[in-house]
Amino acid sequence: MSKVKVAIIGSGNIGTDLMIKVLRTSKYLEMGAMVGIDPASDGLARAARLKVPITADGVEGLVALPGFDEIEIVFDATSAKAHVANNTRLAALGKRMIDLTPAAIGPFVVPAVNGTAHLDAPNVNMVTCGGQATIPMVAAVSRVVPVAYAEIVASIASKSAGPGTRANIDEFTETTSAAIVSVGGARRGKAIIVLNPAEPPLIMRDTVFCLVDAPDPATHDEIRQSIEKMVGDVSAYVPGYRLKQQVQITEIPADQPVETLLVDGNRPTHQVSVFLEVEGAAHYLPAYAGNLDIMTSAALQIAERIAQQKDTTR
Repeated sequence: MSKVKVAIIGSGNIGTDLMIKVLRTSKYLEMGAMVGIDPASDGLARAARLKVPITADGVEGLVALPGFDEIEIVFDATSAKAHVANNTRLAALGKRMIDLTPAAIGPFVVPAVNGTAHLDAPNVNMVTCGGQATIPMVAAVSRVVPVAYAEIVASIASKSAGPGTRANIDEFTETTSAAIVSVGGARRGKAIIVLNPAEPPLIMRDTVFCLVDAPDPATHDEIRQSIEKMVGDVSAYVPGYRLKQQVQITEIPADQPVETLLVDGNRPTHQVSVFLEVEGAAHYLPAYAGNLDIMTSAALQIAERIAQQKDTTR
């Protein structure tokens, strides 16, 4: 099959890592352009050295590039605010958008959970790095038993958080919380992000708590099996994704207040705790930047599925 040309808007950490993944690993995509707004950015310099067409004039510079008409998919790795304007400009020109910001214009997509559900959508949203890491675990639990409440805590190395991530902390929590419900299947969701300044930098760690009504021990075994299968599904495209320790399912004491929705009218009886680690592939930043790797790997996975679907329908 002929490869589908893509452009990346955003020459920071996420955009540069994604570019290197497209160039090194993709069977279905080829780089058509790298777009930035800082002529001195490392991402644009690397793209130029790798013979990728570049522009430092933002979206208008992309539109003016020779070969723009050949580009079919555009990844946006800028900011939530910028994506709104970028999508308005490029959607009118028929470009498919894969949004790596928390703007959430299009439907949420997590490849291991609903990766084939929105391949025809003009704009898909990749939630957040914390969402990509944790929502599969919430979905794994909710496939076995209703989840009244799910809370996730994503801890990433401060060095792996670029200016786009830092500018979108509020959007991170809001978008991830919404996707915990709409994709993960929980009735309520909450997301917390921690930028850890430790030196040397720590690998991305994620904690998932789910409140469920599951008094039957046999259900506990089903939950563990579902989680283990989901870990395998995610690690198929993010090799550094793994459980940090065994899944814990503990009874909630009768006198402990549970301030959440009931499960089918019943008070949650157990808490499911999942502890994850995401090691990056070190395509651009070091291996501690698993938050970068899971985001770009998920976006690449969806773009490749779109390209494959396009080829089979020709």
